[in-house]
Amino acid sequence: MGLLDQIVRDKRAEVVRRKREISRSELEGRGKQLPAARDFRGALEPRAPARVRLIAEVKKASPSRGVLSESFDPVALARTYASAGASALSVLTDAKYFHGAPEHLEQVRAAVDLPLLRKDFVLDDYQLWESRALGADAVLLIVAALERLELRDLLQAAKGIGLGALVEVHTAPELDQALALDSSIIGINNRDLQTLETRVETSLELLPRVPPGPAVVSESGLFTRSDVERVVAAGAHAVLVGEALVTAPDIAAKVRELALLEEPS
Repeated sequence: MGLLDQIVRDKRAEVVRRKREISRSELEGRGKQLPAARDFRGALEPRAPARVRLIAEVKKASPSRGVLSESFDPVALARTYASAGASALSVLTDAKYFHGAPEHLEQVRAAVDLPLLRKDFVLDDYQLWESRALGADAVLLIVAALERLELRDLLQAAKGIGLGALVEVHTAPELDQALALDSSIIGINNRDLQTLETRVETSLELLPRVPPGPAVVSESGLFTRSDVERVVAAGAHAVLVGEALVTAPDIAAKVRELALLEEPS
């Protein structure tokens, strides 16, 4: 069993527990009281002079690296990202594998106005309403974690609720599946979630296969300006970065570097 299989198994059990704690109808009520979701898709479209958009990730830990920041403060981190030039934020809410929490998303939503992606393993439409109630503007749907019909139904349900959906792929067949569903945001994850192997070449190989239309995000394994330049040259509209930002000595400077907001010295 690969890591993603383990995470999906544990997440399904977690969703069962959460349904007992908070009813779907209560979540729907909370979500419907909120203002309309921000335009996550629009935030990923580079406009001159910008060449790429940066989704900066609020992330305490990862299965591959463990705890990344002992002094983790999701609100302070989000404010630093926003003030330094990030176009959108990704907030980890998975507790077991990433040390996140739903409360982190609520706290960040109260602190910044940027569009927010809830970064978690969404398997059930209950989680869509939960995400909306927490203040998310978009959710992550991982092709490898879902059956074809599950992905289709969740994509349609997210649209009905008003949430954006970043449909994440890692292989050419997964990309074909995402394209067949007319996904408006496609994320190419350079990390294989079963083995945790990371190859920026995954983006370089798959980006040319994406036709005009979707916003395309390169995710994982991007640490330098050169890394970002490579995926942008291959066709990426945006990059999603967590570890390189959280562990940087100067987080704001790293945001500016990876968003290509400063010329190299």
